[in-house]
Amino acid sequence: MSLESQIQQDLKDAMIAKDKVALASVRGIKAAILLAKTSEGATGEITDADIVKLIQKLVKQRKESAEIYSQQNRQELADNELAEIKVMEKYLPKQMSESEVEAALKQIIAQVGATSAADMGKVMGTATKALAGRADGKIISAIVKRLLA
Repeated sequence: MSLESQIQQDLKDAMIAKDKVALASVRGIKAAILLAKTSEGATGEITDADIVKLIQKLVKQRKESAEIYSQQNRQELADNELAEIKVMEKYLPKQMSESEVEAALKQIIAQVGATSAADMGKVMGTATKALAGRADGKIISAIVKRLLA
C-alpha cells in the first residue's frame, strides 16, 4: 500500500473514530499532498519519498509553532501542535540516534576525504542525501562541525 493510500485510509478512520487531533493532522498532510500535485510544474503524481519530505516539513513547522506558543505562555496551543506531530511522525521513517548519525558521518567523511572545516560543504552534500529523512539537518550539521574541528 502506498503512503498516499495509507494516509487516505487513516483519514477515513479518524473521521469514524471522531479523533479531532488525528483528523486535523491527516487533513493537513492530505492538503499538502494535493497542493504538491496541483502546483505549477507538477506532473500530478507524487512519490512516497516526496510525501515523506512534505510530512517532515509539516512536522518542522509544527515544532516551531509549538516552541513559539510555549514562549508566549499558550500551552494549550503548544500541546495541540505537539499532539499533531505525534500523529504525523508515524508516517516518517525511524529517526537515527545521534550516535548512529555520528557513525554514518565518520564513514562519509572518510569516503569524501574531508580533513578540515573547509571541506564541510562536500561532507554536508553527501550526508544530507545519504541520511535524508532519517536525521535532522541541524543535528547532521552540528556533528559534522564537531568532527571536522
